[in-house]
Amino acid sequence: MSKVSKKSLIASAMVGALALTASNFAAADALTDLQKAEAKIFKASAKSQAKINTIYEQTQDLLGEYRNTIDEADVLRGYNDHVQRMVDDQKANIVSLQKQIDGIDKIKQGVVPLMYKMIDSLEKFIELDVPMNIDRRKERVANLRNVMDDSNVTVSEQFRLVLEAYEIEAGYGTIFDAYQGEIDLGGRTLTADFVHMGRIALVAQSLDAKHSWLWNNETRSWEELGDEYLKPITDAIRMARKQLPPDLTKLPVFAAGAK
Repeated sequence: MSKVSKKSLIASAMVGALALTASNFAAADALTDLQKAEAKIFKASAKSQAKINTIYEQTQDLLGEYRNTIDEADVLRGYNDHVQRMVDDQKANIVSLQKQIDGIDKIKQGVVPLMYKMIDSLEKFIELDVPMNIDRRKERVANLRNVMDDSNVTVSEQFRLVLEAYEIEAGYGTIFDAYQGEIDLGGRTLTADFVHMGRIALVAQSLDAKHSWLWNNETRSWEELGDEYLKPITDAIRMARKQLPPDLTKLPVFAAGAK
């Protein structure tokens, strides 16, 4: 094996040193590149993580909105079911009311002619009855006929007024009443005081209390009474007007079947 000279060794050493230096530089460059790559990777990873976080947050928000939407849909579904039941009930009520209205129309068709017959019968009854408060009673019948021609008055109100007139007429048979009015004595008319006890007796007396009359419903005329009835009739008039306390008094009465 040949010996190597010092120069060769020095040259070799220098070449080795240069090679080592070059190797160190290459390693340093590689490390720098690696660090840069890692930095890029870390930066890209951070961005990716930020995107992931953003997507996650958006996903959570969407999930929350979805759940809220589901809850609201359940609430709306329940409310809609409630409203639908109310609508169905209202429809049923409308059908029922329509049937009632149709029935009312049919009732009207029967009630209206009946009311006209009732008014005619009432008018005839008043003409044949004892004529106490005759003017007021005839006026009531005339008002009923006017009401029947008034389109602003409902059928139910018309019927109520007709029944009310019948009730008033029925009341004349039970009341003790006195009033002032005109008496027709055939050839003359004068103002007099009238008093009646239901339909049993209707008498009249002149304002000076010197004459008195009894109504004869069979002859449809007034018959003059004797002087013995003047005071009893005066007392009856005052009692009816509550100017005297109620007491027994003598009033003329036509007995049933008397001539």
